[in-house]
Amino acid sequence: MIFDNQYIQERIKKSDKLREAGINPYPNQIKKGTDSAVFRDECEYIKTLDLEEKKDEDKHYSLTGRLKFIRIMGKATFAQIEDSSGLTQIYYTRDDFDEGVYNTILKKLFEVGDIIEVKGFPFITQVGELTLHCKEINMVTKAISPLPEKFHGLQDKELRYRQRYLDLIMNPDVKKTFETRSKVISLTRHFFEDKGFLEVETPMMHPIAGGANAKPFVTHHNALGVDRFLRIAPELYLKRLIVGGFEAVFEINRNFRNEGMDATHNPEFTSIEFYWAYKTYKDLIELTKEYFAYLFKHLGLNQILPYGEIEINFANFTEIGLVDSLTTIGGVPADKVQDIESIYAYAKEQNISLKPNLNLGQLQAEFFDEFVEAKLIDPTFITDYPVEISPLARRSDDNPMVTERFELFMAGKEIANAFSELNDPIDQLQRFQGQMSAKDAGDDEAHEMDEDFVIALSHGMAPTAGQGIGIDRLVMMLTNQHSIRDVLLFPAMKPEAPKTRHYPSIRRRQM
Repeated sequence: MIFDNQYIQERIKKSDKLREAGINPYPNQIKKGTDSAVFRDECEYIKTLDLEEKKDEDKHYSLTGRLKFIRIMGKATFAQIEDSSGLTQIYYTRDDFDEGVYNTILKKLFEVGDIIEVKGFPFITQVGELTLHCKEINMVTKAISPLPEKFHGLQDKELRYRQRYLDLIMNPDVKKTFETRSKVISLTRHFFEDKGFLEVETPMMHPIAGGANAKPFVTHHNALGVDRFLRIAPELYLKRLIVGGFEAVFEINRNFRNEGMDATHNPEFTSIEFYWAYKTYKDLIELTKEYFAYLFKHLGLNQILPYGEIEINFANFTEIGLVDSLTTIGGVPADKVQDIESIYAYAKEQNISLKPNLNLGQLQAEFFDEFVEAKLIDPTFITDYPVEISPLARRSDDNPMVTERFELFMAGKEIANAFSELNDPIDQLQRFQGQMSAKDAGDDEAHEMDEDFVIALSHGMAPTAGQGIGIDRLVMMLTNQHSIRDVLLFPAMKPEAPKTRHYPSIRRRQM
């Protein structure tokens, strides 16, 4: 049974006693009063009053919030209530209420976790704390499940993710992280709208899993009688819109990839993808710098941010080619990265396990992951990706073996991927065919053939640059979080084994 816990049973009995006393434990007519933050700001003047008792009985406030702490001292009680803007101390005594209400109702039936309404006047305690002297207290919502013990909070990481509502109640910094996330998404939307981009929406269910190298989730469309793939990327649909005549589009999108989970990967994630006609990846490097400056300005952040034991200097953007980074940053000898045999030989020397039959571009990418990625602390644009691992990017005119592409890294993590888009339909068809060969050889993340997209390109797509930025990882950087689960309200979790529900650190008494 869900409610067979003894503490819950006791609270249910108290809820019943409220009803017996004529008090609805779940009324619907109560409206939210003044925010705690407004109350604190407006009553700051009381501290300056030249009175023996610093109070203003002519000033009346109504506050609503969750009881977070109760200290009963015989005939008087101090407590704290919390709303979305913070904590407020409240005070009430036996003399403030009708006979019996204080002893039989407020002391015995109102508990930590309940949401209440309080009305009264402000005063300053002897220790200088602004407090509301309550003349009226009403139940708004009776909590029948107890909160974790106040002073230890909710520390169990897995429980915090599974019961995010408790995490938000008990850990104020968690709310701040998600408030920042919301601001980042809002600012991102405004930045691109101000640049003249049009926000669009593309399908979540695709007939072909395309737009990225990833394994898709599969679902079934009953009405059509066909399988569909949850979106791994919106890229191919957004580029169809460029073909159709839009010149600057973006989508803040949810993507789904049926892959492993770790500190930077969740099966569903949020990103922004945008496409800009008559621009190149070089233009997007400058736009990305401008975007970060815009975020930092409106979030009020310093350009040097702590991230664990390191600092990220967002005033220091650098740029380097992928192969050059293997030597310059990774320390791999230059003659060990230019051909397949040398790379396999050097990997064997370094006791690095590589899959057999990888092509040169794939091997260079493996070396980048091994020797370079973790060393990229300040924002770094890695450019000139091999054609073999960039099936949708335009070849470089100067070196057709690489593409006009960059990935942005910081704190050892990829944040963004961008390139000058491939708009040659014949080249695109050949690359898709190469991907199909890779899939036939066992690569379940290779691109599917999207014939309609090739046909769309055949009608002519203007020279275009496109980019995706991972919102989740970006928020991790900006809020000093080291697991993607800490920036997702409801991260994916393994199913819980059947067990009795756990109630952490519950105090038996609230005195």
